Amino acid sequence: MPTFYTSGLAARGTSGPPGPAGGPTEARIREVVEVFYGRARSDALLGPVFAAHIGDWSEHLGRMTDFWSSVLLGSGRYFGRPMEAHRAIGGLSADHFDRWLALFEATVRDVASPAEAEAFMDRARRMRGALERGLGPEGAR
Repeated sequence: MPTFYTSGLAARGTSGPPGPAGGPTEARIREVVEVFYGRARSDALLGPVFAAHIGDWSEHLGRMTDFWSSVLLGSGRYFGRPMEAHRAIGGLSADHFDRWLALFEATVRDVASPAEAEAFMDRARRMRGALERGLGPEGAR
């Protein structure tokens, strides 16, 4: 797993050339992941969950960058099982997923261009729905 993502954040619009159809680039994906997880770690609701389940943040950021690269760019770098990973956490509620989505949306709207933000949010909303269906009433709603 990559162990980078500690560099400074790029300013809006300077993370490389536009991705497919004006969508996110690898650099923008990395930037969103860094900013989002920085915010999530200090969030009153999400922070304790991440603190209890993430031991190596560098590894996690690399994995999440690979995940979003696979989802948005089709890079195929992610080989995890998100449903099982979230099921293993236990104690997740609709409030957790709602907060994740709201914080993620605030992040992409702050960091990315409108077209990039929409690409991220389209996938994030679908993921939220899939997790809700897959985890059932005790896991997401």
